[in-house]
Amino acid sequence: MTPIAPTLPFIGIVTVLFNSDDLLDDFFKSLASQTFKNFRLYVLDNSASDSGSEIARRLALQHGIVAKVVFNNANLGVAKGNNQGIALALADGCSHVLLANNDTEFGSQTLAELIGALDGKSELAATAKIMYHDAPETLWYGGGRITPWTLLTPHYGIDTIDRGQFDQQEHVGYAPTCFMLIDASVFSSVGMMDEQYFVYYDDTDFIWRMGRQGIRIRFVASAVVLHKVSSSTGGGHSPFSVYYTNRNRVYFIRKNLQGLRRMVALGYFLLTRIPRLGTLAPSLARRGWRGLADGFRMVPPPLR
Repeated sequence: MTPIAPTLPFIGIVTVLFNSDDLLDDFFKSLASQTFKNFRLYVLDNSASDSGSEIARRLALQHGIVAKVVFNNANLGVAKGNNQGIALALADGCSHVLLANNDTEFGSQTLAELIGALDGKSELAATAKIMYHDAPETLWYGGGRITPWTLLTPHYGIDTIDRGQFDQQEHVGYAPTCFMLIDASVFSSVGMMDEQYFVYYDDTDFIWRMGRQGIRIRFVASAVVLHKVSSSTGGGHSPFSVYYTNRNRVYFIRKNLQGLRRMVALGYFLLTRIPRLGTLAPSLARRGWRGLADGFRMVPPPLR
């Protein structure tokens, strides 16, 4: 009897656009360079103008990339955009989903290295080493963890020169979903992104739920991604970022912790955040206070 050849993995790459026109050329060049070719791109455009959608269609045609482009004609948020793309990828029969920011660049072996780290059994998610785009020798993410009592998500080695000091890790407790490969089966057990976050902490919440299901994240140090950090949201001190980081951290803690651990995490956050808000310009501080208040008003869904 002739043995049946194993089915080649089929990756659905999901990227959400928001005023991303200037980023797409480098992103598509990275995709086109991949030695692993069995992928389909899903572009969800949350911008006010469809110029990014048109650029994505042109670049996909230019580079021979099969792509579905959806112009939402509204900013629906990163979480909802990712959910749209994940649903399309699953409907098309993708065996894996790569959540990828379009403010990233990566080498030609990146997809092959990530997919090679997964076996569909004990290994269901993989993350890359992530460097600053404008300082490619400097780590932004060399692994990470979620601290159980405060729900902080420290990045190992952030802002240090990469000398391979974190490459020995096999698994990590936290990874941002700006470049993460996930087996399709994970979504049936963990669920989709929580769209109440809109942006920020939606990925942390997803990773937390993965951990509750016992799903580990494989750290693939040989897969290196360059990240143009906060390029679409105006940076860490924009009114947008100040509001959502404060709102969503309160919501994240209230949603995922109970009892004493919730009290400790909220107390730690407020004790450290309130002095920080006092150092901001009045207009930014008001956005931060509004975010805190709105975080307490949000109603978390039942724990799953």
